[in-house]
This record gives sequence, C-alpha cells and structure tokens, in this order.
Amino acid sequence: MAANKVKDDVELDEMEDEEDAGDGVVVSKRSLLGALNQYQNVIEMMQALSPSVKRRLKALKRLQFEATKVEAQFYQEYHELEMKYEVLYQPIRDKRKEIVNGAHEPTDQESEWPSDDEKDDDLCEETTKMKIEDVAADSKPAAAAEDKNKKNEPEKGIPDFWLTIFKNVGILSEMVQEHDEPILKNLKDIVVTLTDKPMGFNLDFYFAPNDFFNNAVLTKHYEMKCEPDEGDPFSFEGPEIVKCTGCTIDWKKGKNVTVKVVKKKQKHRSRGSVRTVTRTVQNDSFFNFFDPPAGMKFTEKPILFKIKINFAVEDENEMDDHIQSLLTADFEIGHYIRERIVPNAVLFFTGEALEDEDYEEEEEMEDEDEEEGENEGGGGVVNKASLRNAAAGNPNECKQQ
Repeated sequence: MAANKVKDDVELDEMEDEEDAGDGVVVSKRSLLGALNQYQNVIEMMQALSPSVKRRLKALKRLQFEATKVEAQFYQEYHELEMKYEVLYQPIRDKRKEIVNGAHEPTDQESEWPSDDEKDDDLCEETTKMKIEDVAADSKPAAAAEDKNKKNEPEKGIPDFWLTIFKNVGILSEMVQEHDEPILKNLKDIVVTLTDKPMGFNLDFYFAPNDFFNNAVLTKHYEMKCEPDEGDPFSFEGPEIVKCTGCTIDWKKGKNVTVKVVKKKQKHRSRGSVRTVTRTVQNDSFFNFFDPPAGMKFTEKPILFKIKINFAVEDENEMDDHIQSLLTADFEIGHYIRERIVPNAVLFFTGEALEDEDYEEEEEMEDEDEEEGENEGGGGVVNKASLRNAAAGNPNECKQQ
C-alpha cells in the first residue's frame, strides 16, 4: 500500500509540468487530479446522507426545475421584446443604408456631430490637397487630365463600407480572402430579422448586381431552442442555437471562389505511365459562411448580460477537430454579426468599436490568468466532462452551384 502511494506520488511529480495547450489554456495534471478528488469527495458525502435528507434534496431539485422553467419564460419574453424594438430600429438602419450607398445626401443638420479633433481634420484635408497638387504637377498631361476628371466626379456614399468593416474586425478579416474583396465591394447592407416560431434570426446580405453571382440576397438562418433539456434540465443557461442553414449561391460561370481545381500526377504501378488528374476541392473563402457544417450548438446570453458562449458538440465521437472548429467559428461569427456588427456598423468602420473590443479582450485575458493561477494552486474549477474523462482514464442544407 505504501509502495503504491510512493509510486503515485512519483508519477504525479512527473506529470505536474505537463500542459494541455490545445485551446491555449494551461492545466496541470496535478490540478486536474486534485479537482477529481474533490468531486469524488462530494459523491461520497452524498452517498453518506440519510434517506430523509436525500428526500428533501429531491424536493429542492423540483423547486430548482420550476425556477429553470421561469428563466426559460424570461428569455422567451426577452426575445419577443427584441422583436418589438427591431421594428423601431429598422427605419434608422434604412436611413444608414441610403447614406452608405449614396441614395441620400445628409443635410447640414443631419451631419452635425462633434469631431474628436477639428484641427487634425483640417490639417489632414490640407495635406491631402498638397499631395494631389504635387502628383498632378509631376504627372503627364493625360494623367493629370484623368485625375482632374476623377476629382470633379462627386463621390457617392461611403465606398467599401462593409468591406472595410470586415477587414477591420479580426474575427471576420480571418475569413476574408483576397479573392473575396472584389465581391464584398458590392455588399450594400446586412439586415438582421428575428423570428418567433421557431425562435431564431436571419442574416440577410444584400448585394448590388455584380460579375460573380446572380443572387441579390444571401441569407443565413439560425434556429434557437429556449427550453430546458429533458435529460439535463439544470444545464439550461439561455437560448441555444441548435441549427443553421445557408443558401444556394448561383455563381456565374468560372466565378465560384469557394472551389478551386487542383491537378495531380498519378503513376501507373505496372506500366509506369503517368497521367494528370484534375479534381475540384474547397477553397478558403468568406462565402463558405453560407455553406455551414451541421451538428453543433451553443448557448447565448442576451446582450444586456455579459455574454459567455459555451459550445457543445452533439456527437463528439463523429466530429473531427476541423469540423468542430468550423462550427465553432460559424456560430460565433453569426452571433457577433447580429449583436455587434449590424447595430454598431459605423463605429467598426471608424475603428471606435475596435478600441472597446481590445479592452474586453484584455479583461478576458486577465480573467484567464486568474483562473490559471487558481488551477495551479490545486483548487481550480474543472468542468464535469474533464472529470469524467479523467476518471475513465442533419445533412448540410446549403448547396453551392
């Protein structure tokens, strides 16, 4: 018995410095086993309770379940309240669309807004004017005439408004490839539409006529469930996205940026002859967003609370890491576009919203550092799935053409 204990201590020391960096979170094996022991102690304590105490605990769980149902009702009514106010937001966003696309020129009164530094604005204008004059003086007469004509042409709206936002926001810029940019220049508006039965929301991307596809609108739909799971009612934390579907993109001939043709040489085993085989494979593109994988959900809290998204794979055994990462990104991006990008588009264009995002990321990093410190001390919080693992030692509905 003593020998086994010494052996366990030695093995524990050997594992102490091992780290799991899969998600960038450092968790020592000692802290994991410490949490497992703590969980085991709770189980033993529960088993030692008298029948009468266990009976009272069951009564408390019934009360807890009733509270969970009330919470679900709260989220349902909150969603209905959101739908009511979406009607009030829409005229404001319609006016934004008109200004962005040059359909409406703001009046002086509509354009009144204090600048951060008016002197910097004037200096910037003066510097730009000097640069234009210098270029015009050094250029050939034909080039100078062309620049003059361009200068005389009135600039409509805000060029590349949504493309600029996508390139400014880290989570979206990672998706946008160079070959996506000419297409996204034609993006005129993004509209969020909330749905009630079933609960969910649509993201509608409106495009001007372009050389790439025939669609005027590309739609992504997210369906949510807002009721406790019968098998695990106490895991309920709010509406869950249980399904997402994209749309069929009607690509013009030779313009589909979501696929690419690759050539591969194959050598015959016996004859030694070589042939070239071509096949079509998926290409990295923002427009893969409209062709989502299936089989994952996450829990979302309303925006009036501090949002924390918890992802849960429906069948971890049948989902590889690549598909899981795609699903995670898909739901996170859809949620982010709905809650942050569409309501605050101009602030993401100017970069003001990005400053807030940086501060939020720093706060999250500080929280993670604190949690890691707790884990290193042996008292860290580890979820039940990790404890169980330690103890145990629909087809895609979106098609592309």
